[in-house]
Amino acid sequence: MGTESDQESDAPDAARPDGQPKQQRSFWKELPLLIVIALVLALLIKTFLLQAFSIPSGSMENTLKIGDRVLVDKLTPWFGSKPERGEVVVFHDPDGWLADEPTPKPSAVQTALSAVGLMPSADEKDLIKRVIGVAGDTVECKGTGPLKVNGKALDEPYVFPGNTPCSTDSAGQFKITVPSGRIWVMGDHRQYSADSRYHQDKPGGGAVPVKDVVGRAIAVAWPLDRVNNLPVPSTFGQSGINAVGTAAPGAVGLMGAVPLVLWRRRKRSPSRAHRSVSLAVPSEKN
Repeated sequence: MGTESDQESDAPDAARPDGQPKQQRSFWKELPLLIVIALVLALLIKTFLLQAFSIPSGSMENTLKIGDRVLVDKLTPWFGSKPERGEVVVFHDPDGWLADEPTPKPSAVQTALSAVGLMPSADEKDLIKRVIGVAGDTVECKGTGPLKVNGKALDEPYVFPGNTPCSTDSAGQFKITVPSGRIWVMGDHRQYSADSRYHQDKPGGGAVPVKDVVGRAIAVAWPLDRVNNLPVPSTFGQSGINAVGTAAPGAVGLMGAVPLVLWRRRKRSPSRAHRSVSLAVPSEKN
């Protein structure tokens, strides 16, 4: 006589009321449902998490080359994260920067795949550049460089070989303070990038609204021989780069902690009357 568990194991996996075993649906009948689920998940990922973008020009060489596919983090902006210096970001065309650029006609396959984020959309007017300055920063170029942020010269190993950090044409010579709610962006291929420098006549003065930022490019995903992450260069962590009046998160925390510590010390210490009495007692030493 078998145990209860043995009897359960001998029973049909799924029996109909008439005692006949229930037949499983064929794979081909399940396939449409699986495709729908996959497409819905891809759409959610594209909308809230990651999206693939194609690099159409050489303005970010050699960091990014034409034809590279980059993955863009779209999640962190939902939690209030704002672009930081040194990040490579994708942003919507802010003030008609691409007005004169032709829009390529996508194929039917690309149209279908771009709808779920598996391929970049051909008709989206998006750009990709490196964040050089954030709100309150003073960004300056004189001569061929170096590029300065808040008076600090940047060491920029990512600049395209043979390029100078600053261009010597009229637009490439500037000194600006980034307005509130905006970022200043430049391409790594400095002499081949129509970036913030060349749109200073636009309503935003060349600075890109933070609200137009799609997200941060975090990695090159294709082709396979180009797979790599896109970290923030160490030059943007150097001391003294923060603008006057713009505190780093650690400094803000320290500023908030100091009054709290002083208040607690005051609360634990004797009353003012007692302190004044003790201060009035003459010293025993002459």
